[in-house]
Amino acid sequence: MLELDSPDARSWLARKLGVPPISLELRSLGGGVSNHVILAECGESRCVIKQSLERLRVREEWLSRRERIYRECAALRAVAPVLPRGAVPEIVFEDRANFTFAMEAAPANAIPWKSELLSGEVRQELAQEAGRLLGAWIRESARRPEWQAEFGDLTVFGELRVDPYYRSTAARHPALRERFTKLIEECLQRRVSLVHGDYSPKNLLVRGRALMVIDWEVVHWGDPAFDAAFLSNHLLLKAAFLPEAAGRLSSAAVEFWRALHDALADGFDWLEPAAMRHLGCLLMARIDGKSPAEYVRDEDLKARIRGAAEGLILNPPACAAEAFQRALT
Repeated sequence: MLELDSPDARSWLARKLGVPPISLELRSLGGGVSNHVILAECGESRCVIKQSLERLRVREEWLSRRERIYRECAALRAVAPVLPRGAVPEIVFEDRANFTFAMEAAPANAIPWKSELLSGEVRQELAQEAGRLLGAWIRESARRPEWQAEFGDLTVFGELRVDPYYRSTAARHPALRERFTKLIEECLQRRVSLVHGDYSPKNLLVRGRALMVIDWEVVHWGDPAFDAAFLSNHLLLKAAFLPEAAGRLSSAAVEFWRALHDALADGFDWLEPAAMRHLGCLLMARIDGKSPAEYVRDEDLKARIRGAAEGLILNPPACAAEAFQRALT
């Protein structure tokens, strides 16, 4: 099997794209902890090639089946018709033998929303767009229960989210174990819509006032409160890390939820309270789980975040505005 970081990758990719190897410019995009990702450019043509890893690049052993790449590709094809044009990348080719697919690249000037947020730039219109996009695929996928057959397997969600975020964190906080266990049971039993599984600012590429959603490798049919909480948690972490931007980040969370509620059909009043039951556990996981936030290094800040997370876990807030007010004061 070919690995994207091998010397043979250039000739293989040139054949797949139908271009001379000498004309192909390749640049590694890293791929985070779980993938090889390469940007391929040939003249004006640009695409991104992604290959799943079995052993993730973290200190502790963290394994996940490489076949998850197949469902990511299928999810991009499924959601494209129900989202605004450009909200997800188009598929260029799929190579199952090598656990690889290629997709259109975002414009060269696109950047992860995470980069803007960590610089202290908080655009409320992007928070609103993140809410609208999430609401669109929750609403539209909930109307397509036949998608459950294709995306219903929860194995990868367990490997990449439940175990490293919830179970590993609970093991380090025995007094909170029962709360984590109850949340896991609730989450796995609530099967409502398509769930991205990694809906975070690093996977939302900014193009002016628009967003492109990438990295669907944890996609599954399940609990949409998880996605909403995951995004809210990233805003909360950054608010704790950047106190000078905390007010703007709190407002962004409120705008995200307002747009999300507006995008949903009737019958989703339960979503925000359910997401708030996830929020404290996710906040604790980004300090003590297998995937800690790389920018939170100060031990005093970690201790403050742990305290805020414990308060949210033991007494879940009703809404995001309450959660941010309590966690940041």
